[in-house]
Amino acid sequence: MTPRLRLVLLALALACIAPALPAVIGALPVFGSHPLPYGDIINRLAPAERHVTNMVSAVNFDYRGFDTLGEEMMLFVAVTGTAVLLRGTRGEAITALPATVPGRQIPPHSEALVLTARWFAPVTILFGIYVVLHATVTPGGGFQGGVIIASGLLLLYLGEGYAGWRRFMRNGPLDAIEGGGAAAYALAGFGPMLVGAQYLQNVLPLGSMKLLLSGGLMVVVNASVAFAVAGGFGILFVEFLEETRAEDPTQ
Repeated sequence: MTPRLRLVLLALALACIAPALPAVIGALPVFGSHPLPYGDIINRLAPAERHVTNMVSAVNFDYRGFDTLGEEMMLFVAVTGTAVLLRGTRGEAITALPATVPGRQIPPHSEALVLTARWFAPVTILFGIYVVLHATVTPGGGFQGGVIIASGLLLLYLGEGYAGWRRFMRNGPLDAIEGGGAAAYALAGFGPMLVGAQYLQNVLPLGSMKLLLSGGLMVVVNASVAFAVAGGFGILFVEFLEETRAEDPTQ
């Protein structure tokens, strides 16, 4: 398809959509309002029933915990599929040289970049842990905190370079962290069943509101998600960066 034809198709699509935009915008609810009652119900019940002040965590890890388990398995399968597709004969060794393109030089990392990454990487990882630990108290949780922790790991790559970064970013431990987190979430449902409750039913002591260990089983599930997300993104980073390495000539 030529660029001109793509522009023609874009113009036709915009011409079809544009007349309906005013009606759609006019039908939108007023900013800040929500027509459904579920938010009000959760805001009223969750603090008393689960001793938490973060309603999003209450929904994700308790009231809708089984659905979140499905989302966790989707992430696990996606990461596993990506790793299976990418792992091959390209440079997987820690000391693998970068792949090169004829006529294109690879510039070294600047001192400013290295210094900034080395300063911000531990701070970012620490902030991610903070977000995970405060899931039941303030906005955040295992999903958000896990991604922040993984972002800190990527900053370490910018600061230490590939060889230094890969010395501690090993496939085995990352696989165990991701798989262990996903398995812990799934297995957390069997604990309540041992005492006659339903799968994933919150049966642990709820603790005191506004404390880190409030929410009962939510603490376990949230930690499981944090491990799975951080480990999963760590695996993806390793796989993607290995794609930039030269292939092993002995393979």
